[in-house]
Formats: sequence, C-alpha cells, structure tokens
Amino acid sequence: MYSVLGPGSVGWVGLFLFQLALPQTLPGQTEFELGRFQEITLIRNMSLEAIMLNIPENVTFITIQVHAQYADMTLSLKIPENVSSTLSPDPSLLLSLKPRESTFTWHLQTQAQNVTAMSVILPYTARDPVPGGCSLGSNLTIDPNVHLEYNMYEATISFAPANVGYTRGAAPPTCEATRQAPHWRLQYNVYQYFLPEGDLSETVLFASLQKMAEVHQVEANGVKLGGQDETSIRVTSIRGQGVIYNVIVKDPEMNTSAAYTLVHMYGCSFTAKVDNCYTLRSSSTRIFFVLVGLYGLFICFFGHQYLKIGLFFFGFIILAFLSFVLIMRTSSLGYSVVLSLTSALGYVGGGLMVVIWWRFGSVPLSMLLIGLVLGFLLSSMVIFTPVGNFKVFQDDSVFWVTFMGLALLVPLLFFSCPRVLNILACGIIGSYAVILAIHTFVFTSLAYITLNILKRALNDDFKVAYSNVPFQKNDFILISVWMVLLVSGVIFQFAREKDELVFPPHPYQTWKRDRERRKTNVLDPSHHVPPIKERVRNALATFNQLFIRQQPVGEQTPLLL
Repeated sequence: MYSVLGPGSVGWVGLFLFQLALPQTLPGQTEFELGRFQEITLIRNMSLEAIMLNIPENVTFITIQVHAQYADMTLSLKIPENVSSTLSPDPSLLLSLKPRESTFTWHLQTQAQNVTAMSVILPYTARDPVPGGCSLGSNLTIDPNVHLEYNMYEATISFAPANVGYTRGAAPPTCEATRQAPHWRLQYNVYQYFLPEGDLSETVLFASLQKMAEVHQVEANGVKLGGQDETSIRVTSIRGQGVIYNVIVKDPEMNTSAAYTLVHMYGCSFTAKVDNCYTLRSSSTRIFFVLVGLYGLFICFFGHQYLKIGLFFFGFIILAFLSFVLIMRTSSLGYSVVLSLTSALGYVGGGLMVVIWWRFGSVPLSMLLIGLVLGFLLSSMVIFTPVGNFKVFQDDSVFWVTFMGLALLVPLLFFSCPRVLNILACGIIGSYAVILAIHTFVFTSLAYITLNILKRALNDDFKVAYSNVPFQKNDFILISVWMVLLVSGVIFQFAREKDELVFPPHPYQTWKRDRERRKTNVLDPSHHVPPIKERVRNALATFNQLFIRQQPVGEQTPLLL
C-alpha cells in the first residue's frame, strides 16, 4: 500500500504547520523590523498598534523610539502587570525581554492633529549598558529618554543614569548611590548635530534623525560636547536653528556602548501665533539692524575722513548696548519697546560723543572709547572659540575681569598711533555691522560672537551653558564677505589719509578763532553778518508779517465836486 504523500511532502507539511504556530501580524497592526527606520502616519485620536516579531534570543532589551517634528505623541507599552507610557515629540520606551520572548506590541497615539513620524527599534545584548536603567526621578522604571528644556538663552539636557547590562530573566543590578554599585563605572558623552541653517523642513529632519540614532552613527556624525559624570548639561539655545542631541553611555569594563533616545529642538515654537519659528526676525529688528548696517558700511570706508560721523556711530553703540542690558534686567517691558528706547538712548550717546569731541577735542579720550568698542568685539571673538567653554570662565568674576582686560588691551597697544586705531576700528566694527544686518535675513553663526556676550550679561544662568554653534555654508560665505569689506575698507582709508592731518584741529578752538577773526576783519564777508540772536529775531519778524493784513493804499474818501 502506497502513501498518499511523497517522500518530501512530510517536510513541507511540517514547515507549514510550524509557520502557523508562529505569531502572525493581525489586521490593523503595523509590523516593524529591528534597526530599520520606518515612516508612519498617525490619525488624530486613533491608536496605532505596532508589532515586533521574531526577536533573536541574544537580544536582551530593545528601545522603541518615535520622532515627530513638533507634535506630542503618546507611546505606550503593554506587558503583563505593567503599563508604561510617555508623551513628547520624541517619545521612547525600553523593554527588558523575558526568556523565550520573541514578540511584543506597542501603541502610539496623537491628540493634536494628523502627524507624520519616524520610528525605529534598536536592539541591545546583555553586555551592553541599559540607558536610563537607574531612573529614580521618573515615572518610568527604565527611562531611556533624553529630556530637553530651553528658553531664549540656553537649553538644558538631562537624562536618567544608566545601569550595567544583565541577561534575560535576571534581576537588574543594584542602583544604590554608593560608589561600590556597578553602574558608577559607566561613562557618558553628550553629542550634538546641527541641521542645515534656516531649514525647517520635515524631510531634512527625518533624514538627519537617522544619522544620530545608533552608537556608531552618533560618534561618526555628532560633535562631542565633552565627557562627564553629570547627567545634565546646559548648552546655548539658538532660535530657529535645528539641532539633535543624543547621549552615549559606555561600559569600560565590558568595552560596550549604548545610545539613549535622541531628542531634537529648534529653539522656537511652530504653533505660536506670535514669534513662532517662521516669524523670528521681527520687522523692528530688521529695520534697526539694516540702518545700523548701512551706517557701518559708510564708516568702514569713510569713518576717519568724516570723524564726527564716526564718533557718533561709536557713541551710539556704547550707550545703546549698555541701556539695552540695563532695561532688560530691570524692567518687564516688551521687546519692541525696549528696542525703541535703546535706539533713542543710542542717539543720545552718539550726540554726547560728538559734543565731547567738539568741546574738548581730546584725541586720547575719543580713541579710548573707540578702542574699547574694538576691544569688546575682539574679546568676544576670543570667548567665541572653545576657550570660552573652559570651566574657569563659569565664575562671573573671572570671566568679566578677563573680558574687560582683553578689551582694555586694545586702546593701550594703540595709544601711540591713534589714527591707526581709529581706521582699524572703523573697518572691523563697520564691516561686522553689515554682517549683523545680513543675519536678520540669512542665518549666520557669526552674529553669536556678540549675542553670546549679550546673553551672558542678561542671564545669570548662562555662565554654565556650553557654547557651540554650527559653521556651515552660509557662515563661510559671510566670513569671506566680512574679510573683503574689512581689508578693502582699511586699505582705502589708509591710502586716502596718508597725506592728510592725523586728526582735525580742535573744533572748539577753531570756532573761537574764526569768530574773533570775523569781528576784527572788515574785509571778511562774514564780518557783516549780524549776530545769531539778531538773525533769529529778524526771521521771526519776517514770519509774523505773513499773518498781518495789508492796509489798502490810496484815497479812501470820495472827491468833492
């Protein structure tokens, strides 16, 4: 009697029955694969159920992370005897797998609007450290999230301490605060990655997220902000500039690493009706800096020739900066009001600078003030480099003494050659004013040379912030523009002024001498010009004649015949 099935049919039937026994994706579920980025669409108030199948046995824990541009999402993980959830634009959960567990499901929901998001699931083994495994201050038992808070001046990045790895089904190692606990040997590094300047698109964000998720990608693409034992760090907040942060935890004993869940920010709100990410540069700011930039362009080439105009420019800068800091620290006025007051006081400062020069004609005093402005910019450039991130400068006394010392060094070095100092100051400061004007239309990190100092003066907590800004295509182009303006302006002024007087004569003494000459020299046409008081009186009399009715001229009575 022959079998109905052929010799190989038994194997095919057994394989078919084995596949039926495996977990299958149900209708309405979205299946994910380990390590593969997947774009998903969330419908408002509808939960998306995702499933992960065929998890390898050597995987001990996995991180589930989802990222949207700005909308909050709720990520929940349902397992026996535990329900965990997190809400943010970058939610993440970590699942410690049980023995022989090869599948799980998780749920994602948004309540704000329909959202397009990017999701990825990353696996780790028993030798890898567990990100957020010693979470004590969070509602999650294990919190792999990087938490981000920001304001106008700085951003604070914080994360829960990690734990050492462990096998499936084993009890997690202790998280005691004593140094003998194994998690104390772990090391943390914070990495930063800047998105293209001025780009707020979702496509660019999703492409950049894939460069900062896994350990090798983070180390290859990110900029390390320094190794540290602390679980929080402060960095400079740049409004409108996209940036991604991630944390790598290393176990030096096992020579393994794991990545927390990346987090991103733009330093602004996408949903605010006023001052959102698309309207950061207000009209008042643009008008102010465009006018200053045009003035600076004139000063760059003609500042020494028209000395009074140059003095007014530097006096405006000095009093405008000081008044802006004072008003912002002592009042709660709106930005537009403060900018208007700053402009008005800047005009007063420029006028005072010109009056002081006209009355006293003191070259050393004028060059001291101009040299301080140039020294301020040069000191800001030094602090803008990695030198500014030295821990010693977190002390306000050390920082401001060093800063002012560098600023005072400039007028002291050029004390014996004031014309050189004035021309250099006009070229450098005037050309930088042009860069600030361009910044109101095209983002450039060069503006933060001085803006970081302004933030330090306005915010006491900014001293501990790690300052780092992107240098991209726009910045290199504008550095070239700055250098061309600076060099051409300085050379033009030196060539024009080489045969002229070093400085004009004393204005007040010149005016007095001319006045005495007009009094005694009858041949001088100005000698016959009436004094100013009499000229004003005559002008008023002429003006009053316009309102006096003319009397008729001639005989008014009839002739008698």
